[in-house]
Amino acid sequence: MRPSQSDPGRGAASAAWELLLPAASAPPRTRGRALQAALREAVRSGRLAPGTRLPSSRDLAADLGVSRGLVTEAYEQLTAEGYLRSGRGAGTWVGAAVRAARPRAQDLAPRAPGARADFVPGTPDLSLFPRSAWAAAQRAVLADVPHQDLGYPDPRGLPGLRTALAGLLARRRGVVADPERIVIVSGVAQATTLLGFALHARGVRAVGVEDPGSPQHDALYAAAGVTAVPLPLDGEGIAIRPLRESGVRAVVTTPAHQFPTGIAYSARRRAELLDWARSVDGIVLEDDYDGDFRYDRAPVGALQGLAPDHVAYTGSVSKSLAPGLRLGWLLVPESWAAEIVERKRTMDLGHPALDQALFARFLERGDYDRQLRRCQRAYRERRDALVAALEEHFPGAEVSGIAAGLHVIATLPERYGPEERFLTRVTAAGVVVRPLSSCTHTRPEDPAGAKKVRLVLGYAHVPPARIAEGVRLMAEAATA
Repeated sequence: MRPSQSDPGRGAASAAWELLLPAASAPPRTRGRALQAALREAVRSGRLAPGTRLPSSRDLAADLGVSRGLVTEAYEQLTAEGYLRSGRGAGTWVGAAVRAARPRAQDLAPRAPGARADFVPGTPDLSLFPRSAWAAAQRAVLADVPHQDLGYPDPRGLPGLRTALAGLLARRRGVVADPERIVIVSGVAQATTLLGFALHARGVRAVGVEDPGSPQHDALYAAAGVTAVPLPLDGEGIAIRPLRESGVRAVVTTPAHQFPTGIAYSARRRAELLDWARSVDGIVLEDDYDGDFRYDRAPVGALQGLAPDHVAYTGSVSKSLAPGLRLGWLLVPESWAAEIVERKRTMDLGHPALDQALFARFLERGDYDRQLRRCQRAYRERRDALVAALEEHFPGAEVSGIAAGLHVIATLPERYGPEERFLTRVTAAGVVVRPLSSCTHTRPEDPAGAKKVRLVLGYAHVPPARIAEGVRLMAEAATA
């Protein structure tokens, strides 16, 4: 393409004009729109910088082999949109309102780049995702789903999914599951946010949280204008006396497998907790994040089954299938249902209908039960591998918590402390671990206890051979 001697801007921008050639070759009926889109993208991408003078419509039409009217129309359209500016007798220029877009999108997903060993808790093995069964269910759903189900769904979720899910939760978790009080949500995070907004609307400004506990609870409730009040644990669960003295009327718990300590609430503590809820007309927010995975016995049933009028129950497929599906459920007391459903409606008009129909089919055909059994076998093997590796490479280490879930608590002998030095060394060696202190609101008062290294070690996403290697690397770094 030859630059015009009468237009000095043509030479500098000639590479940009070459981007318009495919548009000029488009079918006649779409050529005008294609030319406008190509010129618009050249401005957005920075190929045509602000202040660049464009060739006359006559010259550009001649170079591209299109009619002058097509170019004139494109100039007029982009001038109206603010991409170009023009003046009588002064030509056409790239406007200053547009800034070049970044060349690529950033990935803000949480990862541990470059780690030689990653023991971050809470991550499932994503390679266990049942791709073939999921694809088969997807094909079947796309072939069978009624047209009307592709409209805006019931904000609670598709009736078929809520019915299937009620059966699953009653059978596996001992939940009193009325499909009319189940709300399909984008994971436990959205369930927590919905509950936070509902609490705030009722005038509640504080919610009790376990200490230690999941740091995510604090941030999610804070986003709804509700402050998290840390409440200590004892060997049976959340301590009742501090709970009563706190004055809160709502408390978040993980009773089947407390995160992160790994204890299961005792039967006595469950009864005391529910007595407290009844006495203050309060509510217990039960996060059943990994209740399906128990390796030494049948899982303890959900707390909700004992007092469905005072417990809101949440769960998801994040540990059993994949967190990226953003698929979970919230089962609320009847007196809370209407406001939770209305808040869900205003938040997103309901969960994606095809995803719901797919999961419903997965449940109805038994595929989800098979997936849970598959994960159960794999995660039990990996827990055993981690316990054995700790015994070999960290003699005297104590592993606490019930045989369940996706993580253990490991307390190392004092010779590996203090914690800060230990973390510095293993991090430098490329081993990613999470200290128990990162899950606590208060530091230990006992100076001797403060010297100990206590770790929350995740194992579900790490193959057994890599678990053994990772613990060996950690031990070598700690004693270097």
